[in-house]
Amino acid sequence: MKTAEKRARELRQELAHHNYRYYVLDSPEVSDAQYDRLMRELQELEAKHPQLATPDSPTQRVGGEAAEKFEKVVHRAPMLSLANVFNDEEFSDFDERIRKLAGVSEVTYVCEPKLDGLAITLRYEQGKFLQGATRGDGTTGEDVTGNLRTVRSLPLELLPQDGVKVPPVLEVRGEVFIRKEDFKKLNEKREEEGEPLFANPRNAAAGSLRQLDPKMTASRPLSIYLYEYVATEGLPAFKTHTEKLEYLKKLGLPVNRHEHAKGLDGVRKQYEASQKGRHALPFEVDGMVVKVDDEDLRLRLGQVSKSPRWAVAYKFPPEEESTRVDAIEVQVGRTGALTPVAHLKPVKVGGVTVSRATLHNEDELRRKDVRQGDTVFVRRAGDVIPEIVSVVLSKRPADSKPYEFPKNCPVCGAQTAKDEEGAIIRCTSASCPAQLVEKIRHFASRTAMDVDGVGDKLASALVSSGLVKTFADLYALDKTKLMSLERMGEKSAENLLAAIERSKQTTQRRFLYALGIRHVGEATAKALAEAFPDVRQLYTADQDSVTRVKDVGPTMAQVIYAFFQEPQNRAAIDALLSAGVTPAPPQVATGGPFAGKTVVLTGGMSGMSREQAKEEIERRGGKVAGSVSRKTDFVVAGEDAGSKLKKAQELGVRILDEQAFLSLLKGEARS
Repeated sequence: MKTAEKRARELRQELAHHNYRYYVLDSPEVSDAQYDRLMRELQELEAKHPQLATPDSPTQRVGGEAAEKFEKVVHRAPMLSLANVFNDEEFSDFDERIRKLAGVSEVTYVCEPKLDGLAITLRYEQGKFLQGATRGDGTTGEDVTGNLRTVRSLPLELLPQDGVKVPPVLEVRGEVFIRKEDFKKLNEKREEEGEPLFANPRNAAAGSLRQLDPKMTASRPLSIYLYEYVATEGLPAFKTHTEKLEYLKKLGLPVNRHEHAKGLDGVRKQYEASQKGRHALPFEVDGMVVKVDDEDLRLRLGQVSKSPRWAVAYKFPPEEESTRVDAIEVQVGRTGALTPVAHLKPVKVGGVTVSRATLHNEDELRRKDVRQGDTVFVRRAGDVIPEIVSVVLSKRPADSKPYEFPKNCPVCGAQTAKDEEGAIIRCTSASCPAQLVEKIRHFASRTAMDVDGVGDKLASALVSSGLVKTFADLYALDKTKLMSLERMGEKSAENLLAAIERSKQTTQRRFLYALGIRHVGEATAKALAEAFPDVRQLYTADQDSVTRVKDVGPTMAQVIYAFFQEPQNRAAIDALLSAGVTPAPPQVATGGPFAGKTVVLTGGMSGMSREQAKEEIERRGGKVAGSVSRKTDFVVAGEDAGSKLKKAQELGVRILDEQAFLSLLKGEARS
């Protein structure tokens, strides 16, 4: 037992060290596969000896039991909010007040990106993360400790560097947010699963952190930056805010980036540079926080009401324009979700022409009271989907009427009902043509069954003609039936039939993803395939066994379980299997040149599609990432490779052309 306890302690320390190298220093020392092996070893030890599973163990990041509600937390020191300034004149007034109160001719400031996330406070005792809470009203927040434990960039135990001593108590303030690339992937996944998209990273971050089920929070790509601490006994005294930030960084905490600025002119230059570079940042910002660097001066300045006198948020001009709502349309997705969309008079926002904006759901539509003919302000920032910010009521037409959300599906006329979360309205008909077209298109998509040629138009034609009413009907098509469709020639029909025949030999992951189960994206389909190599095993699997699948929480498990309990769904799967579809179980190699390696694909290849290349790498135990970093082992560069190739060259990552890649796949490694 003592040997197991010692090994568990070593593994926790080693995993914490690798998290620090990855999230704080951006300089990993091990591959993802090596990290995963250490994590699995710790999980197995804790499963065998449950008493070794400490609250700060990295294994606890997957999320614990769901809470019925959040407990209230009274902050030991108020969480202040920043006053805003919007132009040079207002900041000049702020600077002048500081100089007069301080009796100095010039002030040194620290400038930080103003993160667009959710403010939080963290408490560490004896170096262990003990509690985390939201800002709330500044005095009282909500205890979200369980959810914060799932945020991988948050250290559960402080890792002091350079001989820095861990204080007995540390209360540190910061922001939880979602990076732009992670937000884009999150929305892509939701779109694949037929779920409404998040409006912006801030809403997604706030909603994720306030989930009652920590497993749901764990499935969201949250990040954290810290920028302040509360003075407590045992902490060293610092002369400047900059020294304080360096101290936090040496404790192993992820700290927000910051720059010095001397006086008014220095801030002006920094503001101009920050505004120009805002879209190059990996996260959304809506301004620049300007803080007095001198700690003694901060104490002398104090605060007014709920804001400090020594800091302001210097906001960027919003990237928004006004335009007219020409129409409001409700679209029906593949899971039956009814989503209101505003069709706009085209307008340029942030350099991009915008003609549509989502209104998300009926509640959002009613809250903003958007109507046809309204003049509205539309905002777009970075890769965020366009959003209607507000209505210009003074320009509303006299004959304007509130939009009536349809009580029946606008496509098939069936009754609608709110889902279990009470926010999304769905069509109740399983045979709704809108859902069927989307389901067929998804089923045949490249990352699902990969039936080349079945896009939106052909899927719509197959459904409207009555040739395809179920997935299995695709496999009953023949040349005569296909050539009865408009613009379908003999050669096109033959090519489509060949693609359909090829798709019969597929993988369990692709097959499960193709079924279009709510909440089941590619990653979840892969995890399900590994847990249930034969799809029919899911017919008899209980909800608990589904919940035990990696990254599947109670809500998702309930949906998956219900899907396979529905007789119509099992009949649809049996019909596909009877038609000759053969989903192969996962087969991952343990050796070879790709085992445990992280690979990035860029450019096109003549020998195979990118999806085929990804499958070949994963089958050999490798992982395919979407971006190049220091942890990347190979970059496979095909024709017209772009910025990823350049980044690989800058970082010295090994680059493979198509021939070298194919040789490695065959085990013929070239030097």
